[in-house]
Amino acid sequence: MTCSRCRQPSPARRRQSAGNPGLRARPVTRREVFAAAAAVGVLTAVTACGSRSSKPDTRPVALVYRGRASCSGCSQAVATLLENAPTSFRTVFCGPDEDVRITRDALATATVYAQPGGGGVDQAWRRLRLYAKDIQDWVNGGGHYLGFCLGAYLAGATPGFALLPGDTHEYIDTRGATVDSTDDTVVPVRWRGQPRHMFFQDGPVFRLNAGAAATVLASYDTGEPAAVVARCGAGRVGVVGPHPEADQSWYASSGLTNPDGVRPDLGYDLIESTIHPPS
Repeated sequence: MTCSRCRQPSPARRRQSAGNPGLRARPVTRREVFAAAAAVGVLTAVTACGSRSSKPDTRPVALVYRGRASCSGCSQAVATLLENAPTSFRTVFCGPDEDVRITRDALATATVYAQPGGGGVDQAWRRLRLYAKDIQDWVNGGGHYLGFCLGAYLAGATPGFALLPGDTHEYIDTRGATVDSTDDTVVPVRWRGQPRHMFFQDGPVFRLNAGAAATVLASYDTGEPAAVVARCGAGRVGVVGPHPEADQSWYASSGLTNPDGVRPDLGYDLIESTIHPPS
């Protein structure tokens, strides 16, 4: 699973791509972090000059991974989706080169931890396995994990955080799949029974255990799950193989169109269904 933004020269196709198109993955440098912090400081100062008081941001916190296990632009797209969802989040990027690291203390401040698209699963797991126990404990204790493409693969167990009641498998290797390459494309799905189209690049299907406490939000044309919300201890996990966070730039850079138009509503449904379980 190698997304076209982070294409890796490897003869093996299995789990070499899961991300979004066009840009190459790279780590976020300290210089960029400090520059961003300085920019925030300037904006804060300007706001303070124009107002005697500013309201604190009371929105729930969503930690969004950004680093070498994600593609450049993937984390930002997920953050935008979370910020604009009906339940609006204050997003904070976390990772080895961010001011906020992935720790028990950081997770304790958050309602959501989001793992975006990225490069190969095995390579990503080598970078993320150090955080596995903290993430597992946090979700089982009541946290909410959102996984998009690569992040959805990593919610599985071979390898991954083992958060799902089951495991993941490559859609393009399933019987009857209408897509058989790792190129960027648009796939038809049925989301809550309604036909829709979504940006896709070598995402997973979900193989759930019999009787699993899970809801299938969407299915591929093969009938296998494309988006799932599942219980994990006291917490919940929302995962999706295609990319509901993809904006118009993803389609344009790949020369693709979405016959339904580019809309974020499916991503919003995934988020809301994960954090607001049915009563």
